[in-house]
Amino acid sequence: MNERLFEKLDLAYEDMIVIRRHLHMHPELSFHEVKTAKFIHDFYADLGVSVQTGVGGNGVVARVKGARPGKTVALRADFDALPIQDEKDVPYKSTVPGVMHACGHDGHTAALLQLAKAIHEMREELAGEYVFIHQHAEEFAPGGAISMIEDGCLDGVDVIFGTHLWSLIPHKTIEYLTGPVMAAADRFEITVQGAGGHGAAPHQTKDAVVIGAQLVMNLQQLVSRRVDPIESSVLSVGSFIADNAFNVIADSAKLSGTVRTFSPEIRDLMENEMKRVVDGTALANDCEIQFNYFRGYPAVVNHKEETEFLKEVAEHIPGVDAVVESKPQMGGEDFAYYLEKVPGTFFFTGAKPAEPYPHHHPKFDFEEHAMLLAAKTLGAAALNYQTR
Repeated sequence: MNERLFEKLDLAYEDMIVIRRHLHMHPELSFHEVKTAKFIHDFYADLGVSVQTGVGGNGVVARVKGARPGKTVALRADFDALPIQDEKDVPYKSTVPGVMHACGHDGHTAALLQLAKAIHEMREELAGEYVFIHQHAEEFAPGGAISMIEDGCLDGVDVIFGTHLWSLIPHKTIEYLTGPVMAAADRFEITVQGAGGHGAAPHQTKDAVVIGAQLVMNLQQLVSRRVDPIESSVLSVGSFIADNAFNVIADSAKLSGTVRTFSPEIRDLMENEMKRVVDGTALANDCEIQFNYFRGYPAVVNHKEETEFLKEVAEHIPGVDAVVESKPQMGGEDFAYYLEKVPGTFFFTGAKPAEPYPHHHPKFDFEEHAMLLAAKTLGAAALNYQTR
């Protein structure tokens, strides 16, 4: 059965590239993916596949039933883009100013669409049901996964598999990991309200820049001095704004950034300790500081049995040269919500191109052949799961 699937996917590879490049040229931001959702819907409708749009927002879910009873397997791909100007010199460069697929979601979508077509064509030979979850808004919290789940995309699902094309992992490599594989991704905003004044009379002010600088330095000590070295955490201040004339002491300043953790306990610790530092800095400087902490996606935690199963499947995929254990990534992914509801695993498909750039870079691209390997791995996992 796997060989039949692989043959169909090999024949579909050129179509996969066409779809990926079309989507790359017409990207849409999170929660604004109207045309992309319609493209996905029309693809399934043309095949005669049962498809539902507007799932949890702009999500699309298609279902293919085999001829015999069996398990229900879900496969997920995301399809939103990022607010980044595409700087690549390629024929399929983004045509939308300031918006591009800089994370591979166009490739995820193309691979899943062609996989769904192949499984649909084989439905009379298959057992079980296959749920193809095309998710909007992965890039921007609260994300699309949680609303799609609330709208029923996992109803009746026994297991879920997902992959991410990864531009810094060698092509023809599959990476897997049991347990936490991607971090919880939170953000924070801090507003310092001081008392501005003339730059020549600092004693009459409460300098928001100096207070903000104290916060930046004090917050950096939390990971090094409050978190157990055996655990992992990241705290990054990404923005510090206090825009004034050169001779004006800032009345206010705004800081924002991100916190990444794997365990719920360290996540709670970081939020509580940040509040303590903020409150202490406000007291020491006799000023007001507003602290807002926004919890984003939880950590992606892969289930042991499903991850070991995926590893065994990947080792028999034609064209895959290496199946290796991954290191945890500090990036966030709302695939976490699916894994909180049903067993499954999320793995990385190596897609390193000749000139690699990291994800979310203006020149990001990936090796397109990786889409074929991703589709084969997801497809084999879906079919083989029926006989577990």
